[in-house]
Amino acid sequence: MRHAADHIEARPGNGQSAGRWGHTYAAVDLGTNNCRLLIARPTGAGFRVIDSFSRIVRLGEGVANKGALSREAMARTIDALKVCADKIDRRGVTRQRHVATAACRAASNHLEFLEEVREKTGLDLHVITPEEEARLAVSGCISLFDDGSEFAFVFDIGGGSTELIWVAATPDKACDIRAWTSLPCGVVTLAEAFGGREVTDEMYRAMVRHVEDLLQPFEQQHRLRDRVKTHQVQMIGTSGTVTTIAGIHLGLRRYDRSRVDGMWIEREHIHDISRRLTGMSYEERMAEPCVGRDRADLVIAGCAIYEAIARMWPCAKLRVADRGLREGLLLDLMIDADTEQRRSGYGAASA
Repeated sequence: MRHAADHIEARPGNGQSAGRWGHTYAAVDLGTNNCRLLIARPTGAGFRVIDSFSRIVRLGEGVANKGALSREAMARTIDALKVCADKIDRRGVTRQRHVATAACRAASNHLEFLEEVREKTGLDLHVITPEEEARLAVSGCISLFDDGSEFAFVFDIGGGSTELIWVAATPDKACDIRAWTSLPCGVVTLAEAFGGREVTDEMYRAMVRHVEDLLQPFEQQHRLRDRVKTHQVQMIGTSGTVTTIAGIHLGLRRYDRSRVDGMWIEREHIHDISRRLTGMSYEERMAEPCVGRDRADLVIAGCAIYEAIARMWPCAKLRVADRGLREGLLLDLMIDADTEQRRSGYGAASA
């Protein structure tokens, strides 16, 4: 996906002190399935993406069964990270942060992998907690919050986990997280457990039931369903699953982020597309432009996760976010630069 002309809105109230303006920023999000990079420079409203990279590497392939990253998956991932490192170097990046999520959290050999990444690419990857992953996902898409809603329900369907975040809408669109959870279930782990290539209706229903069982404790603890029924809540999905469904809904022959990011889609339309995809063969899904070969065996699992979420918390429509963790990382880096500049200024004034 090309992001070269993207503009992301920053959280209001952070000011425009000189701290952020002298830097070029980079963020890598290494997930269970994808390796993604954004490189950006600040603008008055937030930042402008000047370079990007995304490759499906399937780092977490087999981790759920074997408990460790495979040699083949690590090699694929390091090849992708070398591309990221080259882009970071050529763009003159001065501030960067790179994170790994569920696959590395679960793998017994993740420290060995991180050291190999440092040696072969120069990139310093940090494994973040599910809580940090949830916060960054919300921070990255918070500008899409609708001012007319009292709460937002944000979900991020990943390769190895799914984050659910309940957020109170504030006038300044601050990141006021009231509740969150991380399900040990994503498109890769679910497809590996139930099947992804040839999926019958019975297999699909079993996936949905499995995810519903995982959702029950969060609902029982926080009783969010009643609030959703009052229409005070908007639902935001940030994941490859929802952007793929949105692209299919628009009939895109080639994925176009500018048309997908921020769009609204009715729950019934998502349901219809999920059923359509489930009825396709693996080859037919590969031929679908917004699915392709890399996602053809995973998209049904993503649809099942969304359907379980929509059954538990039935919002009438969903806002699609083609943004999230990486954008949250970039905004954090810029805020940190502002903070350091202010502290430096205070120190100089008092000296």
